[in-house]
Parts: sequence; structure tokens; C-alpha cells
Amino acid sequence: MDRSCYCGEPRKTDEGTALTLAGWVHSRRDHGGVIFVDLRDRTGLVQIVFNPEHNHDAHTVAGDLRNEFVIRVKGVLRPRTAETVNPELPTGEVELMADHLEILNTAVPSPFAIEDDAHITENVRLTHRYLDLRRPVMQRHLRTRSDVYRITRDHFESHGFLEIETPTLTRSTPEGARDYLVPSRVTPGSFFALPQSPQLFKQLLMVGGVDRYFQIARCFRDEDLRADRQPEFTQIDLEMSFVDADDVMAMVEDLLKKLFSGILGLDFGAFPRLAYDEAMSRFGSDRPDLRFEMELTDVTDIFGQSEFKVFRAAADGGGVVKTLVVKGGAQMSRKEIDDLTELAVELGAKGLAWIKISDGEWQSPIVKFFSEGEKEALAQRSRLEDGDLVLFGADSFKVVSDVLGTLRCRIAAARNMIDPGRFEFVWITDFPLVEFDEAEKRYFALHHPFSAPCRRDEDKLESDPASVKADAYDVVLNGIELGGGSVRIHRPELQSRVFKVLGIDDEEAAAKFGFLLDALKHGAPPHAGLALGLDRIVAVLVGCESIRDVIAFPKTQRAACLMTTAPSEVDAAQLRELGLKRA
Repeated sequence: MDRSCYCGEPRKTDEGTALTLAGWVHSRRDHGGVIFVDLRDRTGLVQIVFNPEHNHDAHTVAGDLRNEFVIRVKGVLRPRTAETVNPELPTGEVELMADHLEILNTAVPSPFAIEDDAHITENVRLTHRYLDLRRPVMQRHLRTRSDVYRITRDHFESHGFLEIETPTLTRSTPEGARDYLVPSRVTPGSFFALPQSPQLFKQLLMVGGVDRYFQIARCFRDEDLRADRQPEFTQIDLEMSFVDADDVMAMVEDLLKKLFSGILGLDFGAFPRLAYDEAMSRFGSDRPDLRFEMELTDVTDIFGQSEFKVFRAAADGGGVVKTLVVKGGAQMSRKEIDDLTELAVELGAKGLAWIKISDGEWQSPIVKFFSEGEKEALAQRSRLEDGDLVLFGADSFKVVSDVLGTLRCRIAAARNMIDPGRFEFVWITDFPLVEFDEAEKRYFALHHPFSAPCRRDEDKLESDPASVKADAYDVVLNGIELGGGSVRIHRPELQSRVFKVLGIDDEEAAAKFGFLLDALKHGAPPHAGLALGLDRIVAVLVGCESIRDVIAFPKTQRAACLMTTAPSEVDAAQLRELGLKRA
């Protein structure tokens, strides 16, 4: 008995058709001798009727059915009576009158109901992921993920890209996170690394004349995990030759528009662009959420000579004083403000100064230190109104940005200021090329060491590296970085200069990146690219906070698979083959 169609496909127009369906028993109900079964597969549910007067043998077998039994059933589709129509189901106007039933497999009782509204802890879900995947919501997520793959491939193929796989076993190169290492049996003491990204290989493909490359690539990073992090993840990777940043951004912007149009039916105009410095100044973040206002305001000049020592010390020390105004925030309780203060301290602030304006009065322990001129200037600059709460940040630019930028998003979420159905894209451009690490006392690449400095800044690489901007760009949606890229360095002498700024001398560069430097000497074309986080994109499309809900078999926040109990120990013989021993 071959399957005629999926369970979610029969419609009223198919009445009278003989069908063979297969799937899982979602529920079974015995109504006075007539048995009703909801049969489920990845497309949905359809009702099956087993009537002893119609077919006694099928009805007898149906008496043994239990939830999650795998069955195949044959019958004729008929309309439901008016009072039994289920408007909640696409198949709710029809039912299958069973002529034959075959139990393909039985099932033990499930540890949780296969339903979207079942209350299940994540650990239980991940331990029994094969059951969790049967839930309709997870089936929808996987279907959306498949749609993203299809639309992505169609997009790049229509623009002349070649889909090329890059190696999974490669050499360890520093890209900002720890590598997963794989010991080599044939070269004892040596290790492969799983790729953090295909970065170097896609640049080498450009040197090889491929011109336009894309890949839906698996990547691996041994880093601390959060809701939007996994030790293995998927990215949409692309690289193009003879292009500039605008060309890459246009290509990626077009793809994202197609994804949101094809899956959600939403259309977008051109994505706005913000320079990194402006984004940090206005929103305290290089991935700003533009669905709400509440911008930061610089008031350093107002308090440069203030009697309030905290503000004056920040200004004198080269730092900043900024405000974050919460409209209507004067109604917030002292506990709410104390909780915000605790968060600010966790983020590196020494405290959190605040002012409430209620019934025309400024209420705060710090107001007594302000002159009338300072209060007037503050009110005008920050556009203060009655009922407002003013939060202050006074420290280095980085600390103030981190603190107020985080508080901005936390307050907006707590006060329901964010429309969950709204999508606001933005490109962030002109990133710093490097940032100085006080602990290491050296510069690190903000993106990676292969990003090109803006041409106008090349002459400042050695004299003032902190002021050099990278020809780099990130695409951000609702405060989530979906992906980032850059124009790459294609001249070997410039790559060597950047390595030296990062503290990588010629000897180390040759040892780690000699193959890249050699390739750049053989006529590398100008090229640029970008990588998008596919898992994050799918999570946004389906409305999930965690990417674990859009990955078929994810790891936990401790990088473990509860279903297979990986990582696991291996036996001594395997270790000996690799020249390893237990610690």
C-alpha cells in the first residue's frame, strides 16, 4: 500500500477519493463503539474513522492502537457532518473512513505529550529530541529552515555564484575563539582543527579565479555558550571578486529581503546605514535595536566643571557623561531602580546615578550638587519632561556605552516598548580596524586580521592604529547581529603591515599564514565577502529566542548532547593509536 499523500493535505475537494495514509497516532477516542483516530505526520493531522459496521477487521485492529503507534490506513475520504467540522484544522472538513489498517510499529508511552503546548523542560526535550522533533512547532521550524536553504541557493545561483565545499579538517588559525582540535593518527603529536569559518579558503578561492563563491557551511567554535551560540553552527558564507563593500551589501540585502518576503510575506525598502561611531554614541551598541527610540545623550560638556565629583572626574579623565531618559519612568519603584543599579555594576559601572521628575520636582540624592544652569542645560539637551526618569553613565566611553546600551534594551523589554512583529534592519559600517587589550597590552583585530583598512587610513596603520577604520560592515536586525563581512586585504605587503600591528612578526606570520601570503603574491584580485548566521536568521523568522529551537540536534549550554551523551570517553586502544593518554 503506497502512501497517497501526506496527512495534512486532504481537502473537501478530494471527497470520494480512495487514499492510503501513514503516520503516527496522535490521539484515539472511542465514541460508543466508533473509534476516531487523529493521524499525524510532518504536515499536520487528519481524522480517521473506524466503524465496525463499515469494516469490522479494521475496527478490531484499531482497538489496540495507542498514542505514537506507527500505522498505515486505507479508506475513502468523506465530508464531516456540519456539527463535527473542525475549523482549527486545514483538514477539518473531511475524514477518512477506514477500510484497512496496518500497525507498522508499536510505541512505549512517551515521556511527554507530542503537543505544542506541552510543558516540558529543555533537558527532557533534548534527551528525547527524536520525540521533540515530532511536535508540530518543531516540524514548522525545520520546514522554515529548509525554505531558507532553498531560497538562499536559488538567490546565489541566479547571480552566478558557485557552491563550493571547503575543508572540515584544517590547520589551527587564530580567529578569536578556541579551536576544536582533532589529533592526527598518521602524524603523531599533530592536530587538525575544525574550521571556525571558511575565511581563508574562500579568499584562496578568489585567488583561484572562482570569482563568486557561496556555501552553507558548518563551523565550529569552542567558546562559552549563550542562547544564540552553539559549538557547531551553520553560516551562509559568500565571497566575491572585483567588488567593493557596496556590492556585497547589496547582494546580501537582496537575499534577506527574499527570505523575509518568501517566508513571512514582508517587504522592505533599502536598509539604513549607521557608522560604528554614531551607533555607539546614540545607542551604546554596534548592534542597535531600532524598534524603539530612547537614545543616549552626551552631556559631558555640561558637567565638565560640576560640583558633582563623579561627573567631573569622568570628564577630566577623558571619559564621558551620558543620559538615558525613560519616558514615564518616574513611576518606577525604588526596587526597580536598585535592580538596574545592580545590573550596571555587573557591567562595570561604579554605580548608577538617577533623577526622577515628578510634579515638576527633581527627586534624587545628586540634584543638590547641580547648579541651576546645569539643570537647565540638562533638561534642554535631554528633552526632559514631567514624569521622566533620567539614568546617568559617567566613566570611559566603553563602560558608559556597555552599561547604558544594555539598560536601554532591558528597560524597553520590561516596559513593553518593543513591537515583536516589527523588523528593523540596519547596516553598521566603518568599524575600528583594531582594539587595544589592556590586559594583553597589544592590539587585536575587531573582526579578523584579514579585513582591509579603509584606504584613507592606510598611512596611519603604524603611527595611530586605534584611529584606523576597517572597510567592514555588519547587518543587524532588531538588535541581533545577523552577519558581518569586510573588504579583504589582497596585497601581501598590506597584510604583513596589519599582522605587525597585531604583534604578529614575519616569522610567526610565515608559520601560521604562509600559504595565504604566498597566494597573495600570485595575483590576488580585490575581493570582499560576508557570512550570515543561518541559525539566527531562522530563529528570527519563526520567533524563537534560542537557536537551539531551530537546530535539529543542538548541544546544551555546556556543549553536550543529552541524547547521545556526547562528548564521551573513548577506550584506551583508540587513545594509543593517536599517541594520547588520559590526563
